Amino acid sequence: MNWSKELNVAITVCDKDGTIVEMNDKSQKTFAKSGGGNLVGQSVIDCHPEPAKSMLKKMLVEPITNAYTIEKEGIKKLIYQTPWYENGIYQGFVELSLEIPFEMKHTIRKARVESAK
Repeated sequence: MNWSKELNVAITVCDKDGTIVEMNDKSQKTFAKSGGGNLVGQSVIDCHPEPAKSMLKKMLVEPITNAYTIEKEGIKKLIYQTPWYENGIYQGFVELSLEIPFEMKHTIRKARVESAK
């Protein structure tokens, strides 16, 4: 099963050296002008301008999550970059890029209260 292949979220995965190891269809389409699927095997650092380049270098040394929104060509996106692990060992990071509305509903949910037994 390859659930992420056609997901409408760009998923780009790099290893702990910063080499792109996987891109789903949306990621390849999103980065088509930069090489699309041919970016697999290339450095994720080389694909970004500053200050993103410095942040990615930091993320490769310190496994941290970086989340932000951008607007490009009239489209607003949420970018979520987070470490991935295998058997508890840091392997690199995953970038999820999803288009979001400019105005977005925000809901605050109350914590569930567990009933006493």
